[in-house]
Amino acid sequence: MPLLRVAIVGCGRIADLHELGYRGREDARLVAVCDTRQNLAQAKAKSWGVNKVYTDYSRLLDDPEVDLVELLVPHHLHAAMTVAACKAGKHVSVQKPMALTVAEADRMIAAAAEAKVVLRVYENFVFYPPHVVAKQMIEAGEIGEPQMIRLHVSTGKSKTAWKVPLRAWLWRFQQEKAGGGPLVFDHGYHLFSLAHTLGGDVERVVAWLDRSKAIPVLPLYVDAPATIMFQYKAARRYGLLDFAHTPNMVMDSIYYADDDRVEVIGDKGIIFVNRCTARTVDLPPLMLFKDGKTTPIPVERVEWHDSFIDCTRDLIEVLTRGGHPRLDGATGRAVLQFALAAHISARERREVRPDEVRE
Repeated sequence: MPLLRVAIVGCGRIADLHELGYRGREDARLVAVCDTRQNLAQAKAKSWGVNKVYTDYSRLLDDPEVDLVELLVPHHLHAAMTVAACKAGKHVSVQKPMALTVAEADRMIAAAAEAKVVLRVYENFVFYPPHVVAKQMIEAGEIGEPQMIRLHVSTGKSKTAWKVPLRAWLWRFQQEKAGGGPLVFDHGYHLFSLAHTLGGDVERVVAWLDRSKAIPVLPLYVDAPATIMFQYKAARRYGLLDFAHTPNMVMDSIYYADDDRVEVIGDKGIIFVNRCTARTVDLPPLMLFKDGKTTPIPVERVEWHDSFIDCTRDLIEVLTRGGHPRLDGATGRAVLQFALAAHISARERREVRPDEVRE
């Protein structure tokens, strides 16, 4: 079996969760890291047992011993760095959101097709084990025909959560780098992806996006509270995604203090996913209401980092054994259209069809 040799590009905090999926693998290995901050790259390389350290991305792409690059860089760099990697003959796993525009996504997809390499969007929420089991239950007809999918996000605080310095996420408030607000476009891409995975392609979207001060003493705003309603292409199927900015809400988390919950309502029952990044409501992670009873559904792995491990392993399996990544370029493009449609709807105060978003 050929060994998949991987380079992580961008050594911020989230990179530690990406590294987890390579541990103990005989078919894949981290062989290089790259970051413009040399001290940080060297520290990660030492921590992960990696010998090669790059500060110049073009030099990394010239390395014949790298098969796959994982791009963990700000959103505005995704398109150009993906295209460059494809031209160098490297497979690409690019962090969400895929790109800032549909035109950028099209260039990325075309570059991968021309080079005959694999392009996939790294989206861990669809690999979170309770979400995976929920999808399996839907497909098995456990709740009958799904009619409504509700997704909720709210922010919070936690003494045990990651301490992220302002300088590490300040770029997310810059339109030209982030492409949208830190909640609905950045974090929200997880939920748009999950809504697409659970319910399929979306026909039309209507959204309202408000603003809230992110930090009282600075002119920085998050794009919430917000409500996004959508109709799926599947008959009689609808969705609702809402965001609340609640920075004083105390949560239990060892990662980000975010409350992410999902409810899928069918004509025979309801599936509840009650946790993801943080522990909030005091309920089992996955529950089923059916036949008048609410039953916890056992899931062996429910930590947020488990979703990263499984997302990484999925691509390793594809690249070493064959198959198709679950979140390929075309799927990433559809999710991007969905997310952009919400922003256009809120801005122009009209209904928007994702299929018509082309720029």
